[in-house]
Amino acid sequence: MTFSSSLSRRFLLGGGTGLAGAALLGIAAPAPAQTAGAIRLSLNENAWGPSPTVEPAIRAAIGRVNRYVEGEQNALIEQIAALENVSPDQIVLGEVLAPLGLQLALKGGPASRFVYSAPGYAGFTDAAAAVGGRIVGVPLNDRLENDLPALLAAIDERTDALFFVNPHNPSGTVSDPADLRAFLLEASARTLVIVDEAYLEYTDDFAGRTVVGLVREGANIMVFRALAKVYGLAGLQAGYAIAPVELARELRAKGVGAPHSLDQLTLAASSAALADQAHVRRVVAEAARERDLWHADLEALGWPHTASQANFVFFKADRPQAELAAALATENIAIGRATPPLIEWSRITIGLPDENRRVRDTLRRLARP
Repeated sequence: MTFSSSLSRRFLLGGGTGLAGAALLGIAAPAPAQTAGAIRLSLNENAWGPSPTVEPAIRAAIGRVNRYVEGEQNALIEQIAALENVSPDQIVLGEVLAPLGLQLALKGGPASRFVYSAPGYAGFTDAAAAVGGRIVGVPLNDRLENDLPALLAAIDERTDALFFVNPHNPSGTVSDPADLRAFLLEASARTLVIVDEAYLEYTDDFAGRTVVGLVREGANIMVFRALAKVYGLAGLQAGYAIAPVELARELRAKGVGAPHSLDQLTLAASSAALADQAHVRRVVAEAARERDLWHADLEALGWPHTASQANFVFFKADRPQAELAAALATENIAIGRATPPLIEWSRITIGLPDENRRVRDTLRRLARP
């Protein structure tokens, strides 16, 4: 049953097993497991891996690793700008959330204040807090979605930025597009709004849900995309932001996305991954099929779950997350970390079909009467 009643991320085991789904899709299989029989469904990685064009691109770029990055990033910026239909001077390369948090908190000084959905991914807020930023967490609503009215009410004249993830992490829930647009128009008139769309490609309507269009229209909004998720580049920590021109210029002036912060291999891999949108569509289709199977099994167990549209499921098992994680660890299965105060809830990344079947079989066996 879909949940509708009231109410840092590194647990490492070996890589995945079970390659049937990847073979059927024509997707390059991931590397063999580090530990025989181990399943890692803890970090929301793409189990099917990146586009098969990524490895040749990296191999070709190895011949350039003796050279510093100078102008090579410009081709990737132009590629992203064309993909997002924005101006190149609105693109900032890299995993920019933590540097952005640091810059905004340092700029605002001791009075800086940041609002975010709690619990949630804290890359931006942790960085801001590390240099004295005040962090204001706004609880999710009763469907474990970003509580848009409550987030809006939390903004005051001292708020330097509002940050949230859509789909949310760890719940996987998405906001209604019309409600989100109305909220963003009002919120961005009062402060900078940062929307992390790391998982948005996995949803039922990426084009209708992305808010990059509001950035094009001039709203005070920054959208972040992580290439670590559906593009399968988690080991390279690649990503980019689409931002208002002034904010993008300010970040670049502070060294964010500067050539010295980039490397030849990541640039080559990012370009190849972004160019293969057919691979992205295949991964999204397979993940959605597996997500439906997960939700069906959770409902058969009688365990409430959210309406996740990400590449993970979030559910309330018959025991707290810590107990479930410990029980699964004895089976060589790693799941997502606990997210207080939702300690009764567990997050499991969607893996390859064989991995998912094994974990669901294990959950049925472990389920208490």
